[in-house]
Amino acid sequence: MEKDRHAQAMTGTGGEAVRHYENALECLLHFREEVNAEAEAALAASPRSVMGNVFTAYLGLLGTEEKDAAGARSRFGEFRRGVHLSEVTPRERMHIEAASAWLHGDIHGAGRLLGEISVSYPRDALALAVGHQIDFFTGNAVLLRDRIGGALSAWDADDPHYGFLLGMYAFGLEEAGHYHQSEQVALEAVERRPRDVWGIHAVVHAYEMQGRFADGIRYLDDRVGDWADGNYLNVHNWWHYALYALEAGRTDRVLDVYDASLHHEGSAGVAMELLDAASLLWRLYLAGADTGDRWPALADAWADRKDGPYYAFNDVHAVMAYVGADRVSDADALVRDREAWVRDADPRVSNVSMTSDVGLPVCRALVAYGRRRYDEAVDLLLPLRHRLHAFGGSHAQRDAVQKTLVEATLHAGRRDLARTLLSERINQRPLCPYNWGAQARLADQLGDPARAAAGRRRAAEQRAAAPAPR
Repeated sequence: MEKDRHAQAMTGTGGEAVRHYENALECLLHFREEVNAEAEAALAASPRSVMGNVFTAYLGLLGTEEKDAAGARSRFGEFRRGVHLSEVTPRERMHIEAASAWLHGDIHGAGRLLGEISVSYPRDALALAVGHQIDFFTGNAVLLRDRIGGALSAWDADDPHYGFLLGMYAFGLEEAGHYHQSEQVALEAVERRPRDVWGIHAVVHAYEMQGRFADGIRYLDDRVGDWADGNYLNVHNWWHYALYALEAGRTDRVLDVYDASLHHEGSAGVAMELLDAASLLWRLYLAGADTGDRWPALADAWADRKDGPYYAFNDVHAVMAYVGADRVSDADALVRDREAWVRDADPRVSNVSMTSDVGLPVCRALVAYGRRRYDEAVDLLLPLRHRLHAFGGSHAQRDAVQKTLVEATLHAGRRDLARTLLSERINQRPLCPYNWGAQARLADQLGDPARAAAGRRRAAEQRAAAPAPR
Protein backbone atom coordinates (compact mmCIF):
# COMPACT_ATOMS: atom_id res chain seq x y z
CA MET A 1 0.00 0.00 0.00
CA GLU A 2 1.19 3.51 -0.76
CA LYS A 3 2.37 5.16 2.46
CA ASP A 4 2.61 8.73 1.25
CA ARG A 5 1.07 10.18 -1.87
CA HIS A 6 4.11 12.42 -2.42
CA ALA A 7 6.56 9.49 -2.23
CA GLN A 8 5.51 7.98 -5.56
CA ALA A 9 8.26 7.84 -8.15
CA MET A 10 7.44 9.95 -11.19
CA THR A 11 9.43 8.76 -14.19
CA GLY A 12 11.07 11.48 -16.26
CA THR A 13 9.89 14.22 -13.91
CA GLY A 14 12.30 16.75 -12.42
CA GLY A 15 11.76 18.79 -9.29
CA GLU A 16 10.29 21.82 -11.07
CA ALA A 17 7.86 19.60 -12.98
CA VAL A 18 6.79 17.89 -9.76
CA ARG A 19 5.95 21.27 -8.25
CA HIS A 20 3.83 22.21 -11.25
CA TYR A 21 2.21 18.78 -11.21
CA GLU A 22 1.22 19.22 -7.56
CA ASN A 23 -0.12 22.69 -8.34
CA ALA A 24 -2.11 21.27 -11.24
CA LEU A 25 -3.57 18.58 -8.99
CA GLU A 26 -4.60 21.20 -6.45
CA CYS A 27 -6.23 23.25 -9.22
CA LEU A 28 -8.01 20.15 -10.55
CA LEU A 29 -9.49 19.42 -7.14
CA HIS A 30 -10.59 23.06 -6.86
CA PHE A 31 -11.85 23.12 -10.49
CA ARG A 32 -9.63 26.16 -10.97
CA GLU A 33 -9.01 27.47 -14.47
CA GLU A 34 -5.24 27.50 -13.91
CA VAL A 35 -5.10 23.70 -14.07
CA ASN A 36 -4.21 23.65 -17.77
CA ALA A 37 -1.43 26.19 -17.41
CA GLU A 38 0.10 24.29 -14.49
CA ALA A 39 -0.08 20.96 -16.31
CA GLU A 40 1.55 22.49 -19.39
CA ALA A 41 4.23 24.04 -17.19
CA ALA A 42 5.01 20.59 -15.80
CA LEU A 43 5.52 19.28 -19.33
CA ALA A 44 7.57 22.30 -20.34
CA ALA A 45 9.90 21.54 -17.44
CA SER A 46 9.98 17.78 -18.14
CA PRO A 47 8.57 16.96 -21.60
CA ARG A 48 8.93 13.19 -21.09
CA SER A 49 7.28 13.14 -17.68
CA VAL A 50 4.98 10.13 -17.66
CA MET A 51 2.52 11.51 -15.16
CA GLY A 52 2.69 14.98 -16.71
CA ASN A 53 1.63 13.51 -20.05
CA VAL A 54 -1.03 11.38 -18.39
CA PHE A 55 -2.41 14.42 -16.57
CA THR A 56 -2.70 16.51 -19.75
CA ALA A 57 -4.38 13.57 -21.51
CA TYR A 58 -7.02 13.41 -18.79
CA LEU A 59 -7.56 17.17 -19.06
CA GLY A 60 -8.29 16.73 -22.76
CA LEU A 61 -11.07 14.32 -21.86
CA LEU A 62 -12.71 15.79 -18.78
CA GLY A 63 -14.59 18.50 -20.68
CA THR A 64 -16.44 15.96 -22.91
CA GLU A 65 -15.25 17.98 -25.90
CA GLU A 66 -14.68 15.91 -29.04
CA LYS A 67 -12.05 18.27 -30.49
CA ASP A 68 -10.08 18.42 -27.24
CA ALA A 69 -10.14 14.63 -27.00
CA ALA A 70 -8.88 14.28 -30.58
CA GLY A 71 -5.97 16.63 -29.86
CA ALA A 72 -5.14 14.81 -26.65
CA ARG A 73 -5.26 11.45 -28.43
CA SER A 74 -2.77 12.60 -31.04
CA ARG A 75 -0.45 14.17 -28.50
CA PHE A 76 -0.55 11.24 -26.10
CA GLY A 77 -0.05 8.77 -28.94
CA GLU A 78 3.15 10.55 -29.90
CA PHE A 79 4.32 10.45 -26.29
CA ARG A 80 3.46 6.79 -25.90
CA ARG A 81 5.39 5.76 -28.98
CA GLY A 82 8.55 6.94 -27.24
CA VAL A 83 7.85 5.18 -23.93
CA HIS A 84 9.04 1.71 -23.00
CA LEU A 85 6.54 0.39 -20.46
CA SER A 86 9.23 -1.70 -18.82
CA GLU A 87 10.93 1.53 -17.76
CA VAL A 88 7.96 3.08 -15.91
CA THR A 89 6.46 2.23 -12.54
CA PRO A 90 3.50 -0.15 -12.25
CA ARG A 91 1.24 2.72 -11.20
CA GLU A 92 2.30 4.82 -14.17
CA ARG A 93 1.77 1.87 -16.50
CA MET A 94 -1.82 1.55 -15.27
CA HIS A 95 -2.39 5.28 -15.75
CA ILE A 96 -1.04 5.07 -19.30
CA GLU A 97 -3.43 2.22 -20.06
CA ALA A 98 -6.38 4.05 -18.47
CA ALA A 99 -5.71 7.26 -20.39
CA SER A 100 -5.25 5.29 -23.62
CA ALA A 101 -8.51 3.41 -23.12
CA TRP A 102 -10.51 6.60 -22.62
CA LEU A 103 -8.77 8.38 -25.50
CA HIS A 104 -9.91 5.54 -27.74
CA GLY A 105 -13.49 5.70 -26.55
CA ASP A 106 -13.61 3.05 -23.84
CA ILE A 107 -14.60 5.22 -20.89
CA HIS A 108 -15.91 2.25 -18.92
CA GLY A 109 -12.61 0.40 -19.38
CA ALA A 110 -10.72 3.47 -18.24
CA GLY A 111 -12.86 3.63 -15.13
CA ARG A 112 -12.10 -0.01 -14.33
CA LEU A 113 -8.36 0.54 -14.74
CA LEU A 114 -8.45 3.59 -12.50
CA GLY A 115 -10.31 1.49 -9.98
CA GLU A 116 -7.45 -1.01 -9.99
CA ILE A 117 -5.03 1.83 -9.29
CA SER A 118 -7.15 2.92 -6.34
CA VAL A 119 -7.02 -0.58 -4.86
CA SER A 120 -3.21 -0.72 -4.99
CA TYR A 121 -2.57 3.00 -4.50
CA PRO A 122 -5.61 4.39 -2.64
CA ARG A 123 -3.88 7.71 -1.98
CA ASP A 124 -3.45 8.49 -5.68
CA ALA A 125 -5.65 11.58 -5.76
CA LEU A 126 -5.49 11.88 -9.55
CA ALA A 127 -6.80 8.36 -10.09
CA LEU A 128 -9.62 8.98 -7.63
CA ALA A 129 -10.59 12.37 -9.06
CA VAL A 130 -10.57 11.25 -12.69
CA GLY A 131 -12.29 7.97 -11.87
CA HIS A 132 -14.95 9.91 -9.96
CA GLN A 133 -15.64 12.05 -13.01
CA ILE A 134 -15.86 8.95 -15.19
CA ASP A 135 -18.46 7.53 -12.82
CA PHE A 136 -20.38 10.80 -13.21
CA PHE A 137 -20.12 10.77 -17.00
CA THR A 138 -21.39 7.19 -17.08
CA GLY A 139 -24.11 7.75 -14.45
CA ASN A 140 -22.82 5.03 -12.15
CA ALA A 141 -24.19 5.97 -8.73
CA VAL A 142 -22.78 2.93 -6.93
CA LEU A 143 -19.25 3.59 -8.15
CA LEU A 144 -19.58 7.31 -7.44
CA ARG A 145 -20.06 6.25 -3.85
CA ASP A 146 -17.84 3.20 -3.54
CA ARG A 147 -14.78 4.24 -5.57
CA ILE A 148 -14.15 7.02 -3.03
CA GLY A 149 -15.53 5.16 -0.03
CA GLY A 150 -13.18 2.28 -0.72
CA ALA A 151 -10.14 4.55 -0.55
CA LEU A 152 -11.07 6.86 2.34
CA SER A 153 -9.78 4.66 5.15
CA ALA A 154 -6.27 4.83 3.65
CA TRP A 155 -6.22 8.61 4.05
CA ASP A 156 -5.28 10.59 7.14
CA ALA A 157 -7.93 13.08 8.16
CA ASP A 158 -5.29 15.81 8.40
CA ASP A 159 -4.12 15.32 4.81
CA PRO A 160 -4.72 18.59 2.92
CA HIS A 161 -6.55 16.71 0.16
CA TYR A 162 -8.76 14.71 2.51
CA GLY A 163 -11.51 17.33 2.42
CA PHE A 164 -11.73 17.06 -1.36
CA LEU A 165 -12.18 13.31 -1.03
CA LEU A 166 -15.04 13.96 1.37
CA GLY A 167 -16.65 16.26 -1.19
CA MET A 168 -16.45 13.54 -3.84
CA TYR A 169 -17.75 10.94 -1.43
CA ALA A 170 -20.66 13.19 -0.49
CA PHE A 171 -21.70 13.47 -4.13
CA GLY A 172 -21.53 9.70 -4.50
CA LEU A 173 -23.63 9.25 -1.37
CA GLU A 174 -26.25 11.62 -2.79
CA GLU A 175 -26.41 9.90 -6.17
CA ALA A 176 -26.76 6.54 -4.38
CA GLY A 177 -29.70 7.89 -2.35
CA HIS A 178 -28.07 8.53 1.05
CA TYR A 179 -29.24 12.12 1.25
CA HIS A 180 -28.84 12.87 4.96
CA GLN A 181 -25.39 11.30 5.14
CA SER A 182 -24.41 13.07 1.95
CA GLU A 183 -25.39 16.43 3.40
CA GLN A 184 -23.39 15.87 6.57
CA VAL A 185 -20.27 14.68 4.76
CA ALA A 186 -20.49 17.50 2.23
CA LEU A 187 -20.84 20.14 4.94
CA GLU A 188 -17.73 18.74 6.63
CA ALA A 189 -15.86 18.84 3.32
CA VAL A 190 -16.72 22.50 2.79
CA GLU A 191 -15.87 23.35 6.39
CA ARG A 192 -12.40 21.95 5.73
CA ARG A 193 -11.98 23.65 2.34
CA PRO A 194 -14.48 26.53 1.95
CA ARG A 195 -13.75 26.92 -1.76
CA ASP A 196 -14.24 23.23 -2.53
CA VAL A 197 -16.83 23.86 -5.22
CA TRP A 198 -17.44 20.14 -5.75
CA GLY A 199 -18.24 19.81 -2.05
CA ILE A 200 -20.59 22.80 -2.30
CA HIS A 201 -22.07 21.10 -5.36
CA ALA A 202 -22.67 17.95 -3.27
CA VAL A 203 -24.56 19.97 -0.64
CA VAL A 204 -26.87 21.51 -3.23
CA HIS A 205 -27.47 18.11 -4.85
CA ALA A 206 -28.49 16.69 -1.47
CA TYR A 207 -30.95 19.55 -1.02
CA GLU A 208 -32.23 19.21 -4.59
CA MET A 209 -33.02 15.54 -4.24
CA GLN A 210 -34.95 16.18 -1.04
CA GLY A 211 -36.88 19.07 -2.56
CA ARG A 212 -35.31 21.45 -0.03
CA PHE A 213 -35.06 24.34 -2.45
CA ALA A 214 -35.43 26.94 0.29
CA ASP A 215 -32.37 25.54 2.10
CA GLY A 216 -30.52 25.47 -1.21
CA ILE A 217 -31.21 29.14 -1.90
CA ARG A 218 -30.01 30.11 1.58
CA TYR A 219 -26.88 27.96 1.34
CA LEU A 220 -25.77 29.26 -2.04
CA ASP A 221 -26.57 32.86 -1.13
CA ASP A 222 -24.56 32.58 2.08
CA ARG A 223 -21.52 31.13 0.28
CA VAL A 224 -21.73 32.98 -3.03
CA GLY A 225 -18.18 34.29 -2.66
CA ASP A 226 -16.82 30.75 -2.52
CA TRP A 227 -18.42 29.30 -5.66
CA ALA A 228 -19.78 31.94 -8.03
CA ASP A 229 -16.64 32.71 -10.07
CA GLY A 230 -13.04 31.71 -10.73
CA ASN A 231 -13.71 28.02 -11.31
CA TYR A 232 -14.95 25.66 -13.99
CA LEU A 233 -17.99 24.64 -11.94
CA ASN A 234 -19.47 28.09 -11.38
CA VAL A 235 -21.88 27.90 -14.33
CA HIS A 236 -23.14 24.54 -13.16
CA ASN A 237 -23.67 25.78 -9.60
CA TRP A 238 -25.51 28.81 -10.99
CA TRP A 239 -27.68 26.28 -12.82
CA HIS A 240 -28.49 24.69 -9.48
CA TYR A 241 -29.36 28.12 -8.10
CA ALA A 242 -31.71 28.66 -11.04
CA LEU A 243 -33.42 25.32 -10.36
CA TYR A 244 -34.11 26.47 -6.82
CA ALA A 245 -35.45 29.79 -8.11
CA LEU A 246 -37.70 27.89 -10.52
CA GLU A 247 -39.18 25.87 -7.66
CA ALA A 248 -39.69 29.13 -5.77
CA GLY A 249 -41.81 30.35 -8.66
CA ARG A 250 -39.34 33.10 -9.59
CA THR A 251 -39.13 32.74 -13.36
CA ASP A 252 -37.78 36.27 -13.57
CA ARG A 253 -34.80 35.31 -11.39
CA VAL A 254 -34.30 32.11 -13.40
CA LEU A 255 -33.95 34.13 -16.58
CA ASP A 256 -31.66 36.64 -14.89
CA VAL A 257 -29.32 33.80 -13.90
CA TYR A 258 -29.53 32.34 -17.39
CA ASP A 259 -28.59 35.64 -19.02
CA ALA A 260 -25.85 36.52 -16.58
CA SER A 261 -24.18 33.15 -16.11
CA LEU A 262 -25.47 30.28 -18.23
CA HIS A 263 -25.57 31.65 -21.77
CA HIS A 264 -24.85 35.07 -23.24
CA GLU A 265 -22.78 36.63 -26.00
CA GLY A 266 -19.56 36.13 -24.07
CA SER A 267 -20.15 32.46 -23.28
CA ALA A 268 -17.39 30.10 -24.33
CA GLY A 269 -19.74 27.67 -26.06
CA VAL A 270 -18.35 24.63 -24.27
CA ALA A 271 -20.60 21.59 -24.05
CA MET A 272 -20.83 21.41 -20.27
CA GLU A 273 -22.18 24.97 -20.11
CA LEU A 274 -24.48 24.66 -23.12
CA LEU A 275 -26.11 21.55 -21.72
CA ASP A 276 -26.92 23.37 -18.47
CA ALA A 277 -28.44 26.20 -20.50
CA ALA A 278 -30.51 23.79 -22.58
CA SER A 279 -31.64 21.84 -19.55
CA LEU A 280 -32.82 25.00 -17.78
CA LEU A 281 -34.69 26.40 -20.78
CA TRP A 282 -36.26 22.99 -21.38
CA ARG A 283 -37.76 23.02 -17.90
CA LEU A 284 -39.25 26.42 -18.68
CA TYR A 285 -40.49 25.05 -22.02
CA LEU A 286 -42.25 22.21 -20.21
CA ALA A 287 -43.88 24.80 -17.92
CA GLY A 288 -45.06 26.88 -20.87
CA ALA A 289 -43.01 29.89 -19.71
CA ASP A 290 -42.05 32.72 -22.05
CA THR A 291 -38.29 32.59 -22.63
CA GLY A 292 -38.13 35.36 -25.22
CA ASP A 293 -35.50 34.93 -27.92
CA ARG A 294 -33.16 32.73 -25.90
CA TRP A 295 -33.85 29.44 -27.68
CA PRO A 296 -32.66 30.54 -31.15
CA ALA A 297 -29.36 31.85 -29.78
CA LEU A 298 -28.78 28.64 -27.86
CA ALA A 299 -29.63 26.46 -30.86
CA ASP A 300 -27.15 28.46 -32.93
CA ALA A 301 -24.47 27.84 -30.31
CA TRP A 302 -25.07 24.09 -30.47
CA ALA A 303 -25.11 24.11 -34.29
CA ASP A 304 -21.87 26.09 -34.44
CA ARG A 305 -20.09 23.32 -32.55
CA LYS A 306 -20.69 20.80 -35.37
CA ASP A 307 -20.39 17.95 -32.88
CA GLY A 308 -19.93 14.41 -34.05
CA PRO A 309 -21.13 11.35 -32.15
CA TYR A 310 -18.93 11.71 -29.09
CA TYR A 311 -21.12 11.81 -25.96
CA ALA A 312 -24.83 10.94 -26.01
CA PHE A 313 -25.62 13.11 -23.01
CA ASN A 314 -24.52 16.19 -24.96
CA ASP A 315 -26.57 15.12 -27.98
CA VAL A 316 -29.76 15.02 -25.94
CA HIS A 317 -29.26 18.60 -24.80
CA ALA A 318 -28.52 19.75 -28.34
CA VAL A 319 -31.86 18.24 -29.37
CA MET A 320 -33.58 20.11 -26.52
CA ALA A 321 -32.19 23.35 -27.95
CA TYR A 322 -33.27 22.53 -31.50
CA VAL A 323 -36.79 21.54 -30.45
CA GLY A 324 -37.12 24.56 -28.18
CA ALA A 325 -36.07 26.84 -31.05
CA ASP A 326 -38.57 25.13 -33.37
CA ARG A 327 -35.72 23.76 -35.47
CA VAL A 328 -37.01 20.21 -35.45
CA SER A 329 -35.37 19.49 -38.79
CA ASP A 330 -31.98 20.02 -37.11
CA ALA A 331 -32.98 17.63 -34.35
CA ASP A 332 -34.06 15.08 -36.95
CA ALA A 333 -30.73 15.46 -38.75
CA LEU A 334 -28.80 14.81 -35.52
CA VAL A 335 -30.88 11.70 -34.85
CA ARG A 336 -30.29 10.36 -38.36
CA ASP A 337 -26.56 10.99 -38.08
CA ARG A 338 -26.33 9.09 -34.79
CA GLU A 339 -28.46 6.24 -36.15
CA ALA A 340 -26.06 5.83 -39.07
CA TRP A 341 -23.06 6.00 -36.76
CA VAL A 342 -24.17 3.30 -34.33
CA ARG A 343 -24.79 0.87 -37.20
CA ASP A 344 -21.11 0.88 -38.17
CA ALA A 345 -19.23 2.03 -35.05
CA ASP A 346 -16.89 -0.13 -33.00
CA PRO A 347 -19.00 -1.55 -30.14
CA ARG A 348 -16.02 -1.24 -27.83
CA VAL A 349 -16.55 2.52 -27.89
CA SER A 350 -18.69 3.23 -24.82
CA ASN A 351 -20.72 5.92 -26.53
CA VAL A 352 -22.15 3.35 -28.96
CA SER A 353 -24.31 1.67 -26.33
CA MET A 354 -24.91 4.96 -24.52
CA THR A 355 -26.30 6.38 -27.78
CA SER A 356 -28.24 3.40 -29.05
CA ASP A 357 -29.72 2.30 -25.73
CA VAL A 358 -30.59 5.66 -24.19
CA GLY A 359 -29.45 8.70 -26.14
CA LEU A 360 -31.35 8.04 -29.36
CA PRO A 361 -34.66 7.03 -27.74
CA VAL A 362 -34.55 10.15 -25.56
CA CYS A 363 -33.78 12.36 -28.57
CA ARG A 364 -36.69 10.82 -30.48
CA ALA A 365 -38.96 11.39 -27.49
CA LEU A 366 -37.97 15.06 -27.26
CA VAL A 367 -38.74 15.50 -30.96
CA ALA A 368 -42.08 13.76 -30.50
CA TYR A 369 -42.89 16.04 -27.56
CA GLY A 370 -42.03 19.12 -29.64
CA ARG A 371 -44.40 17.86 -32.35
CA ARG A 372 -47.09 17.31 -29.68
CA ARG A 373 -47.09 13.58 -30.29
CA TYR A 374 -47.34 12.97 -26.58
CA ASP A 375 -48.31 9.30 -26.67
CA GLU A 376 -45.22 8.59 -28.76
CA ALA A 377 -43.04 10.49 -26.29
CA VAL A 378 -44.48 8.46 -23.41
CA ASP A 379 -43.93 5.16 -25.20
CA LEU A 380 -40.31 6.05 -25.90
CA LEU A 381 -39.48 7.29 -22.40
CA LEU A 382 -41.42 4.91 -20.20
CA PRO A 383 -39.13 1.87 -20.78
CA LEU A 384 -36.08 4.04 -20.02
CA ARG A 385 -37.06 5.78 -16.83
CA HIS A 386 -35.22 3.35 -14.53
CA ARG A 387 -32.09 3.16 -16.68
CA LEU A 388 -31.61 6.71 -17.88
CA HIS A 389 -28.43 6.80 -15.81
CA ALA A 390 -26.69 4.67 -18.44
CA PHE A 391 -26.00 7.69 -20.63
CA GLY A 392 -24.49 9.78 -17.85
CA GLY A 393 -25.21 12.79 -15.71
CA SER A 394 -26.77 13.13 -12.29
CA HIS A 395 -30.30 12.52 -11.00
CA ALA A 396 -30.88 16.28 -10.99
CA GLN A 397 -29.76 16.63 -14.60
CA ARG A 398 -31.76 13.65 -15.81
CA ASP A 399 -34.86 14.99 -14.08
CA ALA A 400 -35.46 17.17 -17.14
CA VAL A 401 -36.15 13.94 -19.03
CA GLN A 402 -38.22 12.50 -16.19
CA LYS A 403 -40.33 15.67 -16.15
CA THR A 404 -40.77 15.36 -19.91
CA LEU A 405 -42.30 11.93 -19.30
CA VAL A 406 -44.63 13.35 -16.64
CA GLU A 407 -45.74 16.22 -18.85
CA ALA A 408 -46.21 13.98 -21.90
CA THR A 409 -48.30 11.62 -19.79
CA LEU A 410 -50.54 14.48 -18.64
CA HIS A 411 -50.90 15.87 -22.17
CA ALA A 412 -51.70 12.41 -23.51
CA GLY A 413 -54.41 11.93 -20.88
CA ARG A 414 -52.85 8.71 -19.59
CA ARG A 415 -54.15 9.35 -16.12
CA ASP A 416 -53.35 6.08 -14.37
CA LEU A 417 -49.73 6.34 -15.44
CA ALA A 418 -49.62 10.02 -14.48
CA ARG A 419 -50.99 9.18 -11.04
CA THR A 420 -48.31 6.53 -10.57
CA LEU A 421 -45.47 8.78 -11.68
CA LEU A 422 -46.62 11.65 -9.49
CA SER A 423 -47.15 9.39 -6.50
CA GLU A 424 -43.53 8.26 -6.85
CA ARG A 425 -42.30 11.83 -7.08
CA ILE A 426 -44.38 13.22 -4.21
CA ASN A 427 -43.44 10.44 -1.84
CA GLN A 428 -39.76 10.89 -2.66
CA ARG A 429 -39.83 14.71 -2.62
CA PRO A 430 -42.86 16.04 -0.72
CA LEU A 431 -41.28 19.51 -0.53
CA CYS A 432 -41.40 20.06 -4.29
CA PRO A 433 -43.88 22.64 -5.67
CA TYR A 434 -43.56 21.21 -9.18
CA ASN A 435 -44.82 17.83 -8.00
CA TRP A 436 -47.83 19.34 -6.23
CA GLY A 437 -48.64 21.58 -9.17
CA ALA A 438 -48.58 18.60 -11.53
CA GLN A 439 -50.75 16.68 -9.07
CA ALA A 440 -53.26 19.54 -9.20
CA ARG A 441 -53.33 19.44 -13.00
CA LEU A 442 -53.98 15.71 -12.91
CA ALA A 443 -56.79 16.25 -10.40
CA ASP A 444 -58.33 18.78 -12.79
CA GLN A 445 -58.32 16.12 -15.51
CA LEU A 446 -59.94 13.65 -13.14
CA GLY A 447 -62.65 16.13 -12.15
CA ASP A 448 -61.50 16.28 -8.52
CA PRO A 449 -61.57 20.00 -7.59
CA ALA A 450 -60.83 19.37 -3.91
CA ARG A 451 -57.61 17.49 -4.67
CA ALA A 452 -56.64 20.07 -7.28
CA ALA A 453 -57.11 22.90 -4.80
CA ALA A 454 -55.11 21.00 -2.17
CA GLY A 455 -52.21 20.49 -4.59
CA ARG A 456 -52.12 24.15 -5.55
CA ARG A 457 -52.29 25.15 -1.91
CA ARG A 458 -49.35 22.90 -1.00
CA ALA A 459 -47.29 24.31 -3.87
CA ALA A 460 -48.10 27.90 -2.89
CA GLU A 461 -47.30 27.28 0.78
CA GLN A 462 -43.93 25.76 -0.05
CA ARG A 463 -43.02 28.63 -2.34
CA ALA A 464 -44.11 31.20 0.24
CA ALA A 465 -41.78 29.64 2.84
CA ALA A 466 -38.71 30.10 0.64
CA PRO A 467 -36.47 33.16 0.79
CA ALA A 468 -36.48 35.37 -2.27
CA PRO A 469 -33.42 34.51 -4.39
CA ARG A 470 -31.00 37.43 -4.42
